[in-house]
Amino acid sequence: MVGWGIIGCGMIAKFHAKAISEIRGANLVACYARDVSKASSFAREFGGTPYDELDAMLQHPNLDIVTICTPSGAHLEPGMAAARAGKHVLVEKPLEITTRRCDRLIKECERNEVYLGTIFPSRFHKSAILLKDAVDKGRFGKIAVADAIVKWYRTQEYYDSGKWRGTRLLDGGGALMNQAIHSVDLLLWIMGPAVAVTSMTARRAHERIEVEDTAVACIEFLSGALGTIVATTAAYPGSLKRIEIAGSDGTAILEEEALTRWDFRKSNRQDAKILSEMQSNTTGGGASDPAAIGHAAHRELFKDFSKAIASGTPSQIDGTEGRHSVAVINAIYRSAITGRRTTL
Repeated sequence: MVGWGIIGCGMIAKFHAKAISEIRGANLVACYARDVSKASSFAREFGGTPYDELDAMLQHPNLDIVTICTPSGAHLEPGMAAARAGKHVLVEKPLEITTRRCDRLIKECERNEVYLGTIFPSRFHKSAILLKDAVDKGRFGKIAVADAIVKWYRTQEYYDSGKWRGTRLLDGGGALMNQAIHSVDLLLWIMGPAVAVTSMTARRAHERIEVEDTAVACIEFLSGALGTIVATTAAYPGSLKRIEIAGSDGTAILEEEALTRWDFRKSNRQDAKILSEMQSNTTGGGASDPAAIGHAAHRELFKDFSKAIASGTPSQIDGTEGRHSVAVINAIYRSAITGRRTTL
């Protein structure tokens, strides 16, 4: 039996707990929050021993893996503490809010010989895997453009609901770093490395936040393809996020988990079946409600992480993989500030 612990008992931690509960051989044994009543309430609902002292939680018997669900800019410190305690570390996106902080966590986990993973469940959707496979096999020919589009909506009350939300120190950014980072990661995973970005950001519809609620970036890939990243939390009532790939031999559109377009110059027998099966394959996403997501892909990611530890093989999304999207988003922010093309 693998013992899991959760650090931070907010909304996203509930998805983690549900995912853990559906994994054979996994058991939630401990949870931590600075507010003991919050930890106790979480434990009553999902199990495990509640703690309001992190060091004590990390000494809990039979604790093997911790997931970190604290605010984005507070992932480093509990992650390092867990690594030093010999626990494997699985971090909610983003890995951290700067590449420097990402690197510190990566090195600490390497030093203590524990696994480090980043939570990007979108990579585990069958439709995303099919899209990446088509790119890897060259079915799009020369890819011209590859776009990530996240036009979501968040109320002012959402930002006001937590002192960390919308701050540079703990949110690390706005619509890009918090909401669209899943799509940024997916775009990079499918297309390969980015080499440069040119961008603009704005705060269009929200008050009392330090960060952007709207961002637009042009991206240049190592392959020579171009693309865009569009992210906003100011688009009422919110639309499903999209990845669009278009090249000389094909076009595909991934809308949340659904493949709504799958057109290739050289079609094969599987294409019609893929489009039929994947066309309506969606949970609805978090376009207007951050809690309106599923946890099935989290479960598959957690299973992959646990299996990698047991077999001594790499996990699919380790710390280095988690760093890529942070590096691109940091570059987008630098470009927006300087008004210049920024290389990676």
